[in-house]
Amino acid sequence: MNAATLIPTPDTIPVGWGWFHILLTLTFFLHILAMNVMLGTVIIAFVQSLSPGDSYLPVNSQIAKKLPYTVALAVNLGVAPLLFAQVIFGHFLYVSSVLMAVFWLSIVALLIIAYYAAYIFRYQYTAMQAGRTFFTGLTMLSLLAIGFFLSNNMTMMLHPQSWTRYFQHPDGLLLNFSDPTLIPRYLHMVVSAIAFGGLAIALWYTYQKSRGQAGSSRWIKYGCTWFAGASIANFGLGFWFFGVLPQGVIVPSTLIGGLFSLFLIIGIICGALSIIQALRYRPLQTLWYALATILLMVFMRDLLRVAYLKPWFSLSELHVESSWSPFLVFVISFIAGLGLVGWMLKTTYIGIHDKEVRS
Repeated sequence: MNAATLIPTPDTIPVGWGWFHILLTLTFFLHILAMNVMLGTVIIAFVQSLSPGDSYLPVNSQIAKKLPYTVALAVNLGVAPLLFAQVIFGHFLYVSSVLMAVFWLSIVALLIIAYYAAYIFRYQYTAMQAGRTFFTGLTMLSLLAIGFFLSNNMTMMLHPQSWTRYFQHPDGLLLNFSDPTLIPRYLHMVVSAIAFGGLAIALWYTYQKSRGQAGSSRWIKYGCTWFAGASIANFGLGFWFFGVLPQGVIVPSTLIGGLFSLFLIIGIICGALSIIQALRYRPLQTLWYALATILLMVFMRDLLRVAYLKPWFSLSELHVESSWSPFLVFVISFIAGLGLVGWMLKTTYIGIHDKEVRS
């Protein structure tokens, strides 16, 4: 069967695809930052809960207090890039979602479980002992499963030739294990989250140190060590991922391949500099290099998706039926929404800070 016949006709869009692509990149960058803090800190909290005694109690206590907020922020920031991806690549994403429908719909249940476990970990932290390991583990496993299903969907949409499996297995239980990039891609994202979770700990205690909190230096070094160790490991995973990319997907002589190669080189340099700064226990300097690295990786991810879909689809094929007014209303609402999120974060922080001062 010709897999091209399985690709639906793309919907028309109200403005040029470039606007949606910019918004997709911006919102995904914001989502990936929140997701890294959320997943990375809960993994670190789980690992720490396995250690005997209460040597990591200060860090775990802080993670417990912030976890429900980071989960909420990451989930809400993840809605926008998913919607923008559906606008541009919906005729691929909808099909892959149907092929793995059971797993895709299970994300809702997994999110509910993660939310409940995070809130129990937050509000019962002092009362429970062994339960801390259970609830951090439950939150961690739920989030890891969600990430794995997302990785499956985002890679399956790039392989229309694999969609013919549906006719042998029309049960919505298909996953993308035939793709050699799936596992290294997923692990690369998870280890990146661990690194950023460590950096978030270091930055939090840098702030606490500026307020005169004793003992903060120890945890700054601790968080930087997590960042450096995970980032070093991620270099290996990154090379594994690039090593299993299909031959001919990235051709340096083309515009997409040239940009991809340029961003890769700059990203490796920024990543190495972030590790150096982390080993020097300079979390603020580490942050800037880490943000640059993540942004470059987001650009590379977009270029790779376009390169994968090139035999099947080009962005220039999207038909535009100009209708600027709904788009402008959306942009205004989007900017107002970001301002509202910022205000809520500020209000939440002030409330937490005042409560800590009173206690």
